[in-house]
Amino acid sequence: MDYQGLISNCVRRIPPSGIRKYFDLLDDSHISLGVGEPDFPTPDRIRKYVAERLKTERVPYSSNSGDPHLRELILRFLSEKYSISGYESIENVLITVGASQAIDLAMRSIINPGDEVIYHEPCYVSYAPSIELAGGKAVAVVTKHEDKFRLKADAVKAAITPKTKAVLIAFPTNPTGAIMERSDLEAIADLVRGTDILVIIDDIYAELTFNGKQHVSFAALPGMLERTIVLNGFSKAFSMTGWRLGYAAGPAELIAAMRKVHQLMMLCAPTPAQWAGIAALEQGFADDFADTRYMINEYESRRRFIIDAFNSYGLDCNEPEGAFYVFPSIRSTGLTSEQFCDGLLASKKVVTVPGSAFGAAGEGHIRCCYATSMEHIEEAMRRVGAYLKEIR
Repeated sequence: MDYQGLISNCVRRIPPSGIRKYFDLLDDSHISLGVGEPDFPTPDRIRKYVAERLKTERVPYSSNSGDPHLRELILRFLSEKYSISGYESIENVLITVGASQAIDLAMRSIINPGDEVIYHEPCYVSYAPSIELAGGKAVAVVTKHEDKFRLKADAVKAAITPKTKAVLIAFPTNPTGAIMERSDLEAIADLVRGTDILVIIDDIYAELTFNGKQHVSFAALPGMLERTIVLNGFSKAFSMTGWRLGYAAGPAELIAAMRKVHQLMMLCAPTPAQWAGIAALEQGFADDFADTRYMINEYESRRRFIIDAFNSYGLDCNEPEGAFYVFPSIRSTGLTSEQFCDGLLASKKVVTVPGSAFGAAGEGHIRCCYATSMEHIEEAMRRVGAYLKEIR
């Protein structure tokens, strides 16, 4: 049979994840700065809470929308942490299988064939494919090293056409660690105010900010709640990547549309993962999210070390103020991003990810994740220095 002929044209066009390619090469001899995953275990109190419930309770399906108590806690979290208030009920919240599923549901729920969705590059690898798999056209807006990879309103304005359905904003950003100040977001809000353009925000790294910065959510800006879908999850801030627990919050009509797709394709998020989410938020409210604050403090020393190391090697590295990535420029080496990463892997067994994996705008950079031990980061940087001596 002609299996390639059976595969959809859209799926054939989409490249495989540039992140997972390098993840799949790992063995015990490698040091990985590649995969964006906290190296901390899920807090013990969360695991114990779930274990106790597993001893005494069935593990049934939840409602399609998710556990009502978890949704109530999420509304409180959004209000108290990010000043996102005004949702009328838990019908404004949908529990998903990670924030990645929330992205997919948002796109499939709003896009008609040919609709355009503006997003910014460099960015997380699934944004453009999610738009295209839903039948839309992904319109990339470039963010630049010299702008600290912040999204500029003028660039968004230039990309808007009569076919623009939505703008996707994700800050702090994977892979650059860039954040947006309130003034940056307000300039974009001015563009969409009075239009039918929806704004979808991926706030998965919202808790992870540095230098005294506090995340500003687009949904909290005046007049923006009614036109914004908020996507978030528990993977990064609560070290719960494998639990696969995310959520979407937004206008009830839009959430209902997303729930329709969700109930037909996924039914519900795993019940034990939802129990874990309840524990994470209840305990977080009780102790001011001490576990998250501890992780952020640990990341801060790692972040400072790896930035200084790259700059000392002559690889220009912006200071990221969010997430747990650095995105140094390797243009001075004369290599492409993929050549640099492949050479570093082959010569020194250090795993990084080419900037080109995050869109064409990422070429000339590499992504390094510092959510690993300081011991590993120090050794990785020593090997990077040795590799640079070889190729210069």
